[in-house]
Amino acid sequence: MKLMVIGGGGREHAIIRKLKENPRVEVIYALPGNGGMEGDAVCVPIGAKDIPAQVEFARTHGIDFAVVAPDDPLVLGAVDALNAIGVPCFGPRKNAAILEGSKAFAKNLMKQYGIPTAAYEIFTDLNQALAYVETAPIPTVIKADGLALGKGVVIAQTREEARAALRDMMENKVFGDSGSRVVIEEFLTGPEVSVLSFTDGKTLVPMVSSMDHKRAHDGDQGLNTGGMGTVAPNPYYTPAVAERCMREIFLPTIRAMEKEGRPFTGCLYFGLMLTPNGPKVIEYNCRFGDPETQVVLPLLDTDLLTIMEATANGTLDQVEVRFQNRHACCVVLASDGYPTHYEKGYPITLPQTGAEEEIYIAGAARKDGELVTSGGRVLGAVAVAETLPRAIEKAYDLAGRIHFDNAYCRRDIGQRALAAGKEN
Repeated sequence: MKLMVIGGGGREHAIIRKLKENPRVEVIYALPGNGGMEGDAVCVPIGAKDIPAQVEFARTHGIDFAVVAPDDPLVLGAVDALNAIGVPCFGPRKNAAILEGSKAFAKNLMKQYGIPTAAYEIFTDLNQALAYVETAPIPTVIKADGLALGKGVVIAQTREEARAALRDMMENKVFGDSGSRVVIEEFLTGPEVSVLSFTDGKTLVPMVSSMDHKRAHDGDQGLNTGGMGTVAPNPYYTPAVAERCMREIFLPTIRAMEKEGRPFTGCLYFGLMLTPNGPKVIEYNCRFGDPETQVVLPLLDTDLLTIMEATANGTLDQVEVRFQNRHACCVVLASDGYPTHYEKGYPITLPQTGAEEEIYIAGAARKDGELVTSGGRVLGAVAVAETLPRAIEKAYDLAGRIHFDNAYCRRDIGQRALAAGKEN
C-alpha cells in the first residue's frame, strides 16, 4: 500500500513510525514532513493547507490511503477533497471538523445535547464583550472561536487582563479572523485529562489517557505552548471516571454529531477537566493531539493502519483495540525562547536509541546534509517502561543524550502525575 500522511511535526512522525509496522505498507509519503523524518518517509514539499496539490499528488502517485493529521487541512476540507477522487482517509470531513474549527459551534452542541461543559457566552461585538467581563466572575476564560495553533485561550486573572485579551483578539486581530468571535467561559478547577479516541461515527474506542504540560517553564509557569511534554496513562483518569466519561460525554458527543448530519470519523480528542461536580469538556480537537500522540501510540498493541481503515469504512466494532498496561513519557526539547523568539539553524546530534526509546522529530530541516533546528519544538524524547517513575527517568536520560545549541526542556514532566499517583 502507498500511504500519504499530511503534516510535518512530531505527531506525524509518531504516526508514520507506527504505520510502518504494517507489512502491507510499501511507502509512506509525508506532506511536507520535515528533515528528521527522512529515514521513515518520503518527504514531499507540499504544505499541509495546499489541498489542490495534495489531491493532485494522491492522484498521480496512486495513493491507497491518506492520514490527514493537522487541524487546518481537516477544517478546510482535505478529507472531502481526497474522498472525491476515491482516496479513503483517516480524519473527519469538513462538516464534522467544525467541532474543533469553531468553539462556538462546539459549546452550542454541548448545551443542546446536555454534554457537561463550562457555562459560557458568545460575542461578536467587542463593546458587548467588554461590558460582560466587567461583571463576570474572575478568573474567566477567553477563547478565540477559530483555530489559533492551540494558543487562542487566555485565562484572565483580572478584569484588566480580560479587557486586554478581548482587544487583542477582536480589535488587534492577533489570531486573524479566528478572533472575530469569542467565547467567554466560566473558569473550571480540577485535574486536566486528555483522552484521544478512535471512532467511525457510530463506535467509539478511547485510547489510553494522557497528561499534557502546556506551560513553557517548570511548575506550570510561563506562556502557553503547543505542549512541553506528556505522560500516559493519566493517574487521575480512573476506571470509574472513564466509565462516566463514556456515558456522559464520549458517546453523547458522537450521537449528537450523527443527529446533526455531521458524522465524525477519525480521531476525536477530548480535553477534560475533572471538576468537583464531575468531568466536563474543556475542548474538542478533531485530530490526534501533539505531544499526546507521542506517548499514546507507543503503548498501542493493535496495528494502527487496521484501526484507521476501520474508522474510514465503518467497521471499528470488528477491531479489538489493545493497549499495553505500561507507562510512557515524552520530554520535548525546544529552542530556548520558545514560544516567542528563538534562533534556528543549530546542528542536531542524535544518539542511537535503545529498546523502548523513540525520538520523534518536530522542528528540524536538512542543511548541507546535516540535521538542524528549524522550529520552536524541535523533537520529543520518548520512553516506555513498566512504571511511571522509570518511564520518566528513561525519557530524561534519552533527552540528555541529544545535543543542539540553544536546547531547552522542562525538568518536571510527569511530577504532577507522580504526586497524583501517591494521592490515589
